[in-house]
Amino acid sequence: MIHEVDEVLKGLLGGGALAGSGIDVSLDAPTRDWAARRNAPVVNAYLYDIREDTERRQRGQLPVRDERDIVVRRRRPPRWFRLSYLVTAWTKTPQDEHRLLSAALATLLPHELVPPGELPGALAELGLSVPVTVSGSRTESRSLAEIWSALGGELKPSLDLVVTVPFPAFPEYEAGPPVTEGAMVRLRGTDGGPRSSERSHRPHQVAAARAARETTAADRPDAP
Repeated sequence: MIHEVDEVLKGLLGGGALAGSGIDVSLDAPTRDWAARRNAPVVNAYLYDIREDTERRQRGQLPVRDERDIVVRRRRPPRWFRLSYLVTAWTKTPQDEHRLLSAALATLLPHELVPPGELPGALAELGLSVPVTVSGSRTESRSLAEIWSALGGELKPSLDLVVTVPFPAFPEYEAGPPVTEGAMVRLRGTDGGPRSSERSHRPHQVAAARAARETTAADRPDAP
């Protein structure tokens, strides 16, 4: 799933205000060595944290239906994870970097919720929209200064991008076949003797019998 989120993110950053600009979108760790090797303007989206969003955790089972809308399997609800990206711009001057960050922000803000139709692979199969948060309140324990220190670089202006993505919970369980036969009613004598009658009731037969009784009652002279 993580690589599919990377694909979605590269598509978002490469479009919008940055479409046709020729600016590359990189997912590499922005270390000091990486910064020294680059030779063109780059927008970098570095995945630095993965945590479960426990507030979204659900219990129970979800039905999986076929093309006839019949439940064929059951599965556990997906587990949601927060993928945090550090989005930075790399050029020769701070002014150009700020312009790139502004373009990235303008591109990301309209996409607060990515619908299933715009998601790839297994993400689309879940049929769930993916929330995207840009520069929201930080809930992770690590500060940006600590992240840059771990990367061995100097602190740069950045966008904190969080993509909350569902991960399927396995395994899936096969569901029993749909009920096609009605209930069987067997009657016995009050003394526990042999069976006196046997009747099978299907849902449509029960409904027809009830409608017939109501019609008969309405035709009686003393009916209200």
